Order: sequence, then C-alpha cells, then structure tokens
Amino acid sequence: MCGRYTIIETDELGQRYNVAIGDKIKPNYNAAPSQTLPVVSNTASGKHLELMCWGFLPVWAKDPKIGYKLINARSESVFDKPMWKKAITSSRCLIPASGFNEWKAEQGGKQPFYIHPKSLPIFSFAGVWSTWHDPSGQEVNTYSILTTEPNAEMSSIHNRMPVILHPEDEEDWLNPDLSEQQDIERYLRPLEDDALETFPVSKAVNVVKTNDETLVLPINSQ
Repeated sequence: MCGRYTIIETDELGQRYNVAIGDKIKPNYNAAPSQTLPVVSNTASGKHLELMCWGFLPVWAKDPKIGYKLINARSESVFDKPMWKKAITSSRCLIPASGFNEWKAEQGGKQPFYIHPKSLPIFSFAGVWSTWHDPSGQEVNTYSILTTEPNAEMSSIHNRMPVILHPEDEEDWLNPDLSEQQDIERYLRPLEDDALETFPVSKAVNVVKTNDETLVLPINSQ
C-alpha cells in the first residue's frame, strides 16, 4: 500500500512533463489521501496537469468516503474488476512524486520509512483516474495509485510497492491507443532492484498536518 508521498520539486513540473502550469503548486512533504494533488493525464484536449483528489471514486459511488478505501489499486486484479477495468484501459495518468512513505512492522510499533529512486528527483507513479459527480452535479476528478509486488529493497519493509514508471515509458502509459491488456501489463512491474534508497524517518509523518522538510531526513541526521 502507498498511503503517503512527497512532491517537492514543484517548480520543475512544467518542464519535467512538458505541460502548462497554472497556479503555483506548493511543495508537499506529506501528501495524504483526500488531498488535491498534481496529476498528469491525456484527454481529448491533450496532455495537461491538473489537481485531482487522491482517492478513486467510481462514477456510481454514492458516498465520497469510499475514496479513502480506493487510494491504491492492485495491478494484478485491475483487469478483472469492472470498477477498475475501464480506467486501466482508457483513463491512465501519471502521479508526479519525489518519494513515498511505507511503514515497517517492528517491535514497539510501526516505523515509517522514506523511499525514493536514487537517480530521479521527480518520478511518476502509474495511476488511473475517474470523473465523479457530487450531489450538486459538480465534476470531481479523482485518482488511485497502482501497486505491485515489492522489489528487493521494498521487500524488507512491506509486501507491496507502488508502480514506478521509467521516464521513457511515461508517454506510452498516457497513450490512449494503448488499450490491450497484454500491452498495458508490461508496465505493471516493480522497479528494478537496487534502484531505491530507503531510510527510517520521524514518526511525525503519521500526523497529516505536519508538513516540512524534516519528514524526509533520516532519523540519525536529526
């Protein structure tokens, strides 16, 4: 499961994804479910970046609280469940990030770790998105992060990890012509071994309102 992540280098998003940026996006050291966060999608009007709510809401959802349970989608089953199948075949997106958190079960409680690719200051989670309408009819765009089996570094922390795309695969992931299951599945894999740096961080990350650079510093450096 991926329940927290960071997006720090926000001034570079426009150049990194070759999209226009409207209002300034503030760095976020503790991105959490239900927050509105930057997402890159490719619609009929072309590739663009917009703020979407983290927590997928199917079009049929009556209660928006269901989104809290749908912040992640298991890549192994997205083609088997009607709720995800349309999104994975026609509504894929990139979720820009600098790193993410995962909690390791240890004696005395769960220890948060910060994880990030060693060579990518900004990378993309593979995601899916949906347009939901609230009771007043207003459109709300929401998204979920796809997860997969862990690579070597992640396996010592957790039994799942988010799907992290290689930069050269991002345009293909957004390509609406990519719709066959076998073509999409080749991107739904763990990042290769030895590509991630991981270290324990302060448990202050457990509190959503805590949001500063100390959350991405190793414990032994504070």
